[in-house]
Amino acid sequence: MFELRCTVRNCGLALSPVEGGLRCEKRHHFDRAREGYYSLSQPQDRKSKQPGDADAAVLARHRWLQRGHASGLIDALRPWVARQTGNSHSRTIDLGCGEGTFGPALFGDSPGSYCGIDLSKKAIKLAAREWPEATWVWANADRSLPVADGSVSCVMSLFGRRPVAEIARVLTGDGKLIVAVPGEEDLIELREHVQQSGQRRSRWEKVVDEMAAEGLKLVEHRLWQQQVDLDSEAIADAMAMTYRGVRFSQNARVQTATAMPVTLAADLMLFGR
Repeated sequence: MFELRCTVRNCGLALSPVEGGLRCEKRHHFDRAREGYYSLSQPQDRKSKQPGDADAAVLARHRWLQRGHASGLIDALRPWVARQTGNSHSRTIDLGCGEGTFGPALFGDSPGSYCGIDLSKKAIKLAAREWPEATWVWANADRSLPVADGSVSCVMSLFGRRPVAEIARVLTGDGKLIVAVPGEEDLIELREHVQQSGQRRSRWEKVVDEMAAEGLKLVEHRLWQQQVDLDSEAIADAMAMTYRGVRFSQNARVQTATAMPVTLAADLMLFGR
């Protein structure tokens, strides 16, 4: 099992498996849910009754990924992952792992060295059910990561949050960080249809600056892009699974998009020290 640390304030001791969950030497106990994930979330981490992504967004993303729309992205990431997970001592944390599609697709051969973390209970339940051999944690990765200093060889953040200082803390000296953010052309046709003027915004340069402030340097940058044909159900899920779906006031236009070719794009970044 992936070694975790206690998330009780000012503790941070190693957690050991006990009946029904995990416990540290100070006897702080964390339950293992029946679905298989560990609840390391603290009261101060939960600012709402339902923290993390809304259930509707989680389920929409799950359906989207089950259609295979991320298969090309997974193929593009595999060479970086293989480079970081080639030895028996490698450990990976997946920040904002969501419903768990990327974990088994990229790290399926090494479940014992993988840990997915997400603040959405719906997402982490789905992830744990689909790949029970891995370690799944319900926690707020923005506040602190439940692992020891310099103990992780690979950190991955695919379209999720990036607690830069915590990432730098937990990475080994030769560890790497893999980040993906939406590209300028991502869903541009759909956004133009709904907004009437889709805006293109590059995000990856800002991420590079954020990481540089903590001593993490850009090793490689790639643009992944492909076009897919979406039917009305896939279009509805594409809207529901992103924050864009909340922001759009022209919801009626979504209903008129019965089918269209849509561009998928992501800026992929590999960082090291």
